[in-house]
Amino acid sequence: MLEVQGIDTYYGLSHVLHEVSLRVNEGEAIAFLGRNGAGKTTTLKTVMALLAPQNGKILFQGEDITHLPPHQVLRRGIGYIPEERRIFTNLTVAENLKMGRLVVDKGRNMKPFLDKVYSMFPKLEERRNFLGGSLSGGEQQMLTIARGLAAEPKLLLVDEPTEGLMPELVERIRDSLVEIQKDGVAIVLVEQNTKLALGITQRAYL
Repeated sequence: MLEVQGIDTYYGLSHVLHEVSLRVNEGEAIAFLGRNGAGKTTTLKTVMALLAPQNGKILFQGEDITHLPPHQVLRRGIGYIPEERRIFTNLTVAENLKMGRLVVDKGRNMKPFLDKVYSMFPKLEERRNFLGGSLSGGEQQMLTIARGLAAEPKLLLVDEPTEGLMPELVERIRDSLVEIQKDGVAIVLVEQNTKLALGITQRAYL
């Protein structure tokens, strides 16, 4: 499904990724493990076209997407859950979710999608009319994952989804990722909680 072939990515003059190669099979969940600063997030951002590789190639379902802009990568079926969450704090939960659907159907057919995400995250239904900025950290993380599903990705890149969350919410996020993969979505997970990551993925890159 995804093939990354020998990519080199820089931040200015700083060479962060050195000939990184990896693959993700259809419907598979894999983990990226490693110390802070090892390049895990940089790899996700390069796949998502938020950073441009200086060398190498990125293929998705056989198509070369190396030089596509981020919105075209999204349209091809790759979703991204950033570590920073980046929800719209001045929009309600429902409006945040509608924003995520614009790329699919301009938000015209929300009910099937909302039924799915509200069953996965009942707290979001309770908070649907609350501004994103008023949500707790855990609720914001649920909203970020739900919004990432709005574009109906085939592959979901998930960056540190449980960082700073209480154990109860960590379990909720873990269960949601398992459920997402069962629905056939492939997952690349960056996670400092090694036990959690290895418990829900089939392979890991160190």
